[in-house]
Amino acid sequence: MRSFFNEQGYLEVETPVLQVIPGGAAARPFITHHNALDMELYLRIADELYLKRLIVGGYAGVYEFSRNFRNEGIDRTHNPEFTCMEIYVAYKDYNWMMTFVETMLGRIAQELHGTTKVNVWGHEIDFGGPFRRAPMCELIKEQTGYDVENMDEQQLRDTCKALNIEVDETMGKGKLIDAIFGEKCEPTLIQPTFVTDYPIDMSPLCKRHRDNSNLTERFELFVCGKELANAYSELNDPIDQLERFQEQLRLSEKGDDEAMFIDMDFVRALEYGMPPTSGMGIGIDRLVMMMTDEQNIQDVLLFPLMKPEKKAAVTTDEDFVKHGVPAEWVPVIRKAGINTISQLKAANPNKLLNDLGGLRKKMKLDIPAVKKDEIEAWVNG
Repeated sequence: MRSFFNEQGYLEVETPVLQVIPGGAAARPFITHHNALDMELYLRIADELYLKRLIVGGYAGVYEFSRNFRNEGIDRTHNPEFTCMEIYVAYKDYNWMMTFVETMLGRIAQELHGTTKVNVWGHEIDFGGPFRRAPMCELIKEQTGYDVENMDEQQLRDTCKALNIEVDETMGKGKLIDAIFGEKCEPTLIQPTFVTDYPIDMSPLCKRHRDNSNLTERFELFVCGKELANAYSELNDPIDQLERFQEQLRLSEKGDDEAMFIDMDFVRALEYGMPPTSGMGIGIDRLVMMMTDEQNIQDVLLFPLMKPEKKAAVTTDEDFVKHGVPAEWVPVIRKAGINTISQLKAANPNKLLNDLGGLRKKMKLDIPAVKKDEIEAWVNG
């Protein structure tokens, strides 16, 4: 991928991981604290707004392979810390980007496998292109019979109820449409498919569609029922962008903890002027899963985030006594590093006899010496 971009003359850059305002995606951030400045900072959820600042600054095309952090759940295709590639090219739109993505993925598959046809999760996937292109609302209508494009929030809630899709009161129009699409359409998209023209409520950073102001010039690429890439004709109108941020603020006040923050510095950058631009992001870990036919993201990460092993519960003094240990010897066996019944049962009786004898003398305890058969009874009890 990097070679492909470099051949086009695009520049690889690095942008901040610690950000004053997390932006560029709808996600809950991780929060940290900067001691010297005494201020809260956020680990990056996306590098989009910084890369677009570089387009404002005059760069013709920039990209970054970034480590992103999203405070979300863990499943087969998600890890809270992951690698993402984002690229932004001036004077292009999402139609150009679709062709660009087709060429890029075909090149990657050919380099890795010698063919554009790759086995992915039980399917032969052809990355050679051209891929199917289908508007989101048309796909929803195709799968459910409902035309959601012009529905208001209550109508969307009623539709979700009719389709037995679980929703909550914090969800606005965008998330309600996304819930319908995710439940009814995503699993059907096996061969590479560009889902295009998303409703405006779902895309706060995306330019309005040139033919329909209720839609945006956005696509997501789906393969085997999973999103692989997300791309826009980028919104470069500062007035429209501020209004979209303000709508996100209203969603946040309603309880949506994934709504975007208002980034006034980015709005100011747009006021200086950003040329028409297309941007695209692709999850590298998920792409590696597909290109290597791995079922779980943990199989393509060297150190995936895992729950720590549970430590054995510390046994109470009373439980040790019930197990045959005299009460006066309980502090001594704890001093020997035995804090659970399972540790006691795994102990070597001869070694434990010597350890406890030494500790009894060292601690100058006025208690009878323990006998080997007593220790064997503790261990085998």
